[in-house]
Formats: sequence, C-alpha cells, structure tokens
Amino acid sequence: MTPAKNYPSADGLWTGLRLASAPHEEAAVAVAQGAVRWAGPRGALPAEFAALAAIASHDGGGALATAGLVDCHTHLVYGGQRANEFAMRLAGATYEEVAKAGGGIVSSVRATREADEDTLFAQAAPRLEQLLADGVCAIEIKSGYGLSLAHERKQLRVARRLGEAYGVTVRTTFLGAHALPPEYADRPHGSADYIDLVCNEMLPALAAEGLVDAVDVFCERIAFSLAETEQVFQAAKALGLPVKLHAEQLSDMGGAALAARYGALSCDHIEHLSADGIEAMRRAGTVAVLLPGAYYTLRDTHLPPIDALRAAGVPMAVSTDHNPGTSPALSLLLMVNMACTLFRLTVPEALDGVTVHAARALGLQDTHGAIAAGMPANFVLWNVREAAELAYWFGQQPVRTVVRQGRIAIGA
Repeated sequence: MTPAKNYPSADGLWTGLRLASAPHEEAAVAVAQGAVRWAGPRGALPAEFAALAAIASHDGGGALATAGLVDCHTHLVYGGQRANEFAMRLAGATYEEVAKAGGGIVSSVRATREADEDTLFAQAAPRLEQLLADGVCAIEIKSGYGLSLAHERKQLRVARRLGEAYGVTVRTTFLGAHALPPEYADRPHGSADYIDLVCNEMLPALAAEGLVDAVDVFCERIAFSLAETEQVFQAAKALGLPVKLHAEQLSDMGGAALAARYGALSCDHIEHLSADGIEAMRRAGTVAVLLPGAYYTLRDTHLPPIDALRAAGVPMAVSTDHNPGTSPALSLLLMVNMACTLFRLTVPEALDGVTVHAARALGLQDTHGAIAAGMPANFVLWNVREAAELAYWFGQQPVRTVVRQGRIAIGA
C-alpha cells in the first residue's frame, strides 16, 4: 500500500474530460491547493485557470468524470466473517437455529472482541481497498460489533486509522445500540440497563475522545424500542451530535418519524416506511438511504416505497451496507445496478444516490458529491462512454483515475 501522504498532488489543469452533466462536450477541471477552482466546458475556461496547466497538465483522454462516490452506510470494521451462516440459511436453517449454533450478531461481537486493533485494521483494509477501487472517495464506518466501551472504542479507532492510511474521508458513526450484548441477555432489565450504559458512559466517553461523528440506533422489535431510541437521540443531542437511524427494515416501528423530529441526517433500509414517515422525512430534509445488498441477501419481498419517496421529493441515497451478516457487498457500483434493477431507480437517481445525496446523508454536502468550485477535489474518471454504463455493467471496474482529497490516489 502506498501511504496516502505519498499520493501525487492533483493540482493543475485537467482536460479531455466529459462531465456527466454534459457528456457531449469537452470539459476541464482546474485544481489548485487540493480544491476545485473551476469546472465546465473547455471552451469557456477563464485564462486565470488555464494558467494552471503550467503546474501540471492532465489529459483525461475523453473519460467521463463524476464526483467521487460516497458509501454512506457501512459496518466495515469487524472481526471474522459469517459465510457459514449464509450456507446454513440456504440449507434451510431458521434464524433461531443459526443463533443456537452460535451465529448471528453474537458471532461478530465475539470475533470483534477477540481481535486487537491491528488485527481489525488488517481485516478491514482489504475490504476498504475493494470499495476504493470502485471510485469511493468518502465512506461511513459504524461501530456496533463491540457493544462495550473498550470494544466500541477499538472499532472507531480503527475507522479513523483507515481514513488516515488511505487518504479517504471517513465519517464514524457510533452504533452502540445495535444489539443487546450477550452479558445483558439474562438480566431482568437488560435492555434498559444497556441503553443507560450507552447513553451515560459509552457515548460521552467516545465523543470526548473525538471518535464520533454521528449516532445511530437499530430501532426494531428484535433490537431497541422507540423509547430507547429516543433516549439515545437525546443523549446525542446533548452532545451536539447528529443522528441517523436503522429504520423500518423489518416492520413499521414509526422510527423514521421519530428520527425526523430530531433532524436526522438519514433513515436507512426503510422497506416498511409509512406515508407519515415519508412526510416527516420530507419536512426535516432527512435522506432515505436504500440498501439493496441487504434486501437481496435476505431475499426480502417488501420493496421500499420508491414511488412515494420520489413523489414527496425525499432525496434517496444508495449504499453497500457492508456487514458480515446481511450484506457482504464490496462494490458500490454493484449496488447502483441493484438499485436500478431491484428498486427501479432511474440511472440519474442511482448516480445521485451515490454522490450528492449520499454526501448529504453524512453531512458532507459541502465537501463531497459534486465537482464544483470551492470544493475539495474528489472526483473519478471512468473508462465509459456514457453514465448509464456505471449502472449497466456489473463485475467490471471501469475506474481510470481517482482523485481523493486533492491527490491522485489511483491512475497517477
């Protein structure tokens, strides 16, 4: 791995490009001090920016250019894997049978707790490299497989290390309220006791250490209730941290409406999202994050309410939901294809879903999701003729060049 600090600067004039917004005319992008200074038709390039060619001249060779992709929902840092459970389910095992065999989230918690930071980093790094090869320039990484202060801290520290090592924007999300730890399972008030620990000890400590960018909860009958979710949201609000929610994946709990009341950045999964939830999200400006990988792996048949979200104008993001149990996906472009084929998004909707709307779902709309003057240089050059090919092919990696954080990370 080449250290991110050794990636060459992207400063200079980039020509021979075709912007996805206007693919039939040559475009140019001017980069200085790691930021985009101008982007538009080559013939309209101001002389002051044309002079940047003296620093460096980069010929895109007619490549299509888009903003760097944003993977806005992942659980990338964890110990072990759960391929055996996948095989068991295919052979007919029930959820209860998998759990009795030591599987489920408890399996990932056990493996994560047993691994030290260096081991977790070594396991997560190849996964991140796969996503970066797809053009990802920003990624969210959740905790939630530690379920204790020491082990949640360990996950979040590894997430920060990954961002530094690879020169990629990492947003960390504290998901301590992901599942009930096994040591709380037999307590009379185990769930309430654990949520008290999350709110009063874990979250304040991790936030004070600068390890938390946002706070998430798995609000579901098999996880945490609305009241427990709100307790976590109140703790986050007291610390000035934004919230998001695993909402309405398996049933309509009313979590999306609750999250919207707290100005949530996003509500994710949302297969069972109600009309009231959609309206609350619309009013709050909350992004709907679609996770076709989990839908596919679980062989779900209850589609997210795409038409209703579209009609309401709720922005829709698309993400891998990379996790060891229900979405072991390592290609955001494959998720773009799935969002189109399974959820019937249009190509422009799906591409906005992994750029501008995904950036908004992480609160990164000022730094990611577009190629625009004043924003850090995060963009991708693709070996395709038209944008539809990014949704059309699967199993192909058409990346030519990736500029991340103002440096040429791929294709230098």
